[in-house]
Formats: sequence, structure tokens, C-alpha cells
Amino acid sequence: MKIYTLHTRQKLPISVEEAWNFLSSPENLKTITPDYMGFDIISNNAETMYPGQIIQYVVTPIAGIKTKWVTEITHVREPEYFVDEQRFGPYTLWHHKHFIKEIEGGIEMEDIVDYKLPFGILGRLAHPFLVAPKLKEIFSYRKEKLKELFGEFEEKQEKDIKLTKAS
Repeated sequence: MKIYTLHTRQKLPISVEEAWNFLSSPENLKTITPDYMGFDIISNNAETMYPGQIIQYVVTPIAGIKTKWVTEITHVREPEYFVDEQRFGPYTLWHHKHFIKEIEGGIEMEDIVDYKLPFGILGRLAHPFLVAPKLKEIFSYRKEKLKELFGEFEEKQEKDIKLTKAS
């Protein structure tokens, strides 16, 4: 059984509260997902995320084929992290951890997705040519969209430069 991991980090110049309010709202997933994915939420009636919450989506990842995706929010520690797990959908396993931590000048968000593909050896063969590039493309789009929405994080430069005299 082959389990793959996708790991991303991004810094944004916003508060933890602003990041949490945006990222923990399923309604905002459509905003940060490429349009061609045809992403639509078909059930979610809660204003606040909670453990046990079931969210149903329709996505069109490949060749116009609509796929139903059902996830459950399994863990929530506001405003630090939440976890969603696929209950029904295109993967055999999908476990997505979302972390938010305060840093100087903003926040750092981290996504860790552990996933397994269906179809045994066929899934493993498709991974490097189809699945991995598609996931990288989706998460790259997400990074760019978040930069567009919240601005670019600027790293602080060292203000003090110390020189030592060689003896």
C-alpha cells in the first residue's frame, strides 16, 4: 500500500483570526480552487466548523467527469488547526491537516495531505503523470490566489549587520 504526502507552507501578512475565518469556512474553498475544477458545495449548513461536520462537494477534476466528494471535519482546535478526511470520493485515503501559526508580520499556514490512490498498481502508475502534477497545480493556484487576496508576505531583513575584526 503506497501512501503519498503533499506538504505546503505559505506565509501571509494577516492575523491568525483573519486566516482562521477565511480558511475554516468551506464556502471559501471555491474561491481558492481553479475554476476548471467545477467545484461546488452541495451541502453545508453550518456557519462554524465543528468536529463531525460532513461537507459534500461536486468536482470535475479530469475530462469534464463530475465526481462527488464527501469530507468530514474530524478535528478542530480554533484558531490553530483543523483536519478534513474524505468519506467518499476519488481517493482511497485523503487526510488533510491545515495548520495556522502566528509569526512576526503575519501567519504561516501549513497543509499536509496524506493520500492513497485507488486501482492498485494502475493508481501508482498514474500518480507521477496525472495525480501528482494535478495536486501541485491546484495547491500552486491556491497559493497564488491567497497572495492575491491577502497580499505578499515580505520577509524582514536583518537591520543590524555585525562585522568582526579578524586578528
